[in-house]
Amino acid sequence: MSFVLVIPSIDIKNGKTVRVVQGIPELNCSEYGNDPVEMARIWRAENAKMIHLVDFDAIGLTGDINLKVIEKICKSVIIPVEYAGGIRSLEDAKKAFDCGTCRIVLSTLAFENEKEFLNIFDAFGPSRVAISLDVIDNQIVTRARKHLTGVSPTDFALHLKSIGVERFIVTDVKRNGMLLGPNIELSKQIAIATGKKVTLSGGIRNKDELMDVQHFSDVGIDSVIIGRALYENRFPCQKLWRVAEIGIFQ
Repeated sequence: MSFVLVIPSIDIKNGKTVRVVQGIPELNCSEYGNDPVEMARIWRAENAKMIHLVDFDAIGLTGDINLKVIEKICKSVIIPVEYAGGIRSLEDAKKAFDCGTCRIVLSTLAFENEKEFLNIFDAFGPSRVAISLDVIDNQIVTRARKHLTGVSPTDFALHLKSIGVERFIVTDVKRNGMLLGPNIELSKQIAIATGKKVTLSGGIRNKDELMDVQHFSDVGIDSVIIGRALYENRFPCQKLWRVAEIGIFQ
């Protein structure tokens, strides 16, 4: 059995670290530290093997004002940095990679503009392009998690599998940042249906729930993204990613 990779999340708005609840960033959360670059260094010092960045300015159509911060983060740590940030074009994807990110995460674009998604996917390949499945009440949601599509996450994932997608990041939006526990069943369904790798995102509160996810590593849930629970020190110790070294791009 492989150990699940723990990926700390850093959410950025206006160049600062923010807390996110159900996809809505709350500003001035000083208890988390305002400097995302310093936060990345802290997670690296804790021996994290990867960092997940979310750029809420890019998601909210307010431009690429955080690119310099993202580039500085990538230069400050020697671990892979994954980027999610409202990428809408091949040019946006190139900018993200030029900053030093190792992988981009797409959501709305893949659903609403498959032609441009394929341009990006063909240019960079499945190891560098992942798909975020944001879900509310068993429906894919898009446009900053505000638009209910009526499409089941499993159906959409199977379509993307047929294109060649190899990794899905699965988020039950109602649990994101709420410390309500992970929706393991949703991630398990996607992993089993597609046979692809799944990153579970959102809801994990403690070590026991992380171990619950661990039971499904063999079906494809190989990693988890954790934000609030790590920032609020809800684990007895933050050595979770030291248990085992696993390949990030397997």
